[in-house]
Amino acid sequence: MPDLPTDHSKATLEGAHSHGPARRYVSSRADRPASFDPAEIPAPGGREEEWRFTPMKRFKPLFDLDAVTAGTATDAVALSVDAPEGVTVETLAAGDPRLGTVGAPSDRTAVVAWNAVSQATAVTVTAGTELASAVRVTVAGSDSGLANPSALGLLVTAEAGSKGTVVIDHTGTAALTETVEVVVADGAELTLVTVQGWEDEAVHASNHRVRVEGRGTLKHVVVSLGGDVRVSPDLGFSGEGGHIDAFGVYFTDAGQHQEHRPYVAHTEASCYSRVTYKGALQGKNAHAVWVGDCYIGEHARGTDTYELNRNLVLTEGAKADSIPNLEIKNGNIAGAGHASATGRFDDEQLFYLEARGIPETEARRLVVLGFFNEIVAEIGVPEVEETLMGAIEQELALTGLLGAPDTASDTDAQA
Repeated sequence: MPDLPTDHSKATLEGAHSHGPARRYVSSRADRPASFDPAEIPAPGGREEEWRFTPMKRFKPLFDLDAVTAGTATDAVALSVDAPEGVTVETLAAGDPRLGTVGAPSDRTAVVAWNAVSQATAVTVTAGTELASAVRVTVAGSDSGLANPSALGLLVTAEAGSKGTVVIDHTGTAALTETVEVVVADGAELTLVTVQGWEDEAVHASNHRVRVEGRGTLKHVVVSLGGDVRVSPDLGFSGEGGHIDAFGVYFTDAGQHQEHRPYVAHTEASCYSRVTYKGALQGKNAHAVWVGDCYIGEHARGTDTYELNRNLVLTEGAKADSIPNLEIKNGNIAGAGHASATGRFDDEQLFYLEARGIPETEARRLVVLGFFNEIVAEIGVPEVEETLMGAIEQELALTGLLGAPDTASDTDAQA
């Protein structure tokens, strides 16, 4: 699993179930405690480094294992799968040996999700198959979702030589903590898209634990448009030559909290990763958090990695926190770096458009669409791209005359 113990041994990447007694929360993602035992990862108080940005009152129901276990037994959240030929869909009991092989949970909501479910859904793209259409996984919350905090487990596997796309859509209202395990076999190519299209009242925590084997290729896409969300993808490699592109798009409205914490663990030689997240914020108390971490271990020679986050603040009262972190323990790498920026509209772009007769409101709209289009075009799934751009247009329609804050911050680093 990408969450490595202090000795950074490969055994953890391949699924050790516990690292012994829980340790105090630490700032380094590589040194976090990880365990399948909820007693070893207690409920946080909110001052820990990994929880200090999160609205604890909103997410507190997802810390309670008994409440989430009881809620999972109800019909508050339903999962369904629409799969084309070449895909197998199974229901696995919680003790199935195929589950838990990627690694252990590393925060409270993740360990609660793991222990609250009695079964998980397994979606497998079979070896050598090239899918003609995407697998659609729908997670639908009901009107009773907030009263019944729930958990889901999902295992997505792309077998050797396969190529396909899996889209996970979240809709409705729910208080949901979720485990998504992903295995990309040597030579497989998988695009995994998760869309948080919740109603505003929803609360969602999701931990993606990912293993890319050998020369497997993963495109991992996170789209957050509704609800209070906290998505933590833990992305790791097993074997040389793996490739990960991780993209994120989010549009944070008034009163919403959207938090994304991608972590890439380079523990193998000659692996490649790019992390690119972009978000826009509008309205009072809109809060977006991006914490991007990359670890390059002692044996990860030839690593090539870069992480980027951009935030566009559209109105007064919105706030974005953007923190890139890079931990390098190997000087024999191809490249590593990060960039982070938060700011208002580009005045030069606005001036250019307005000087050509485009009204200010329309000019601002075009700037926002251009800001997102650069990354949306990289998704490579036409129906997802079309839906996403349509949703962004809808969000902009609610904005009216787009204002701009007076401050901006920018930090860049290259190793």
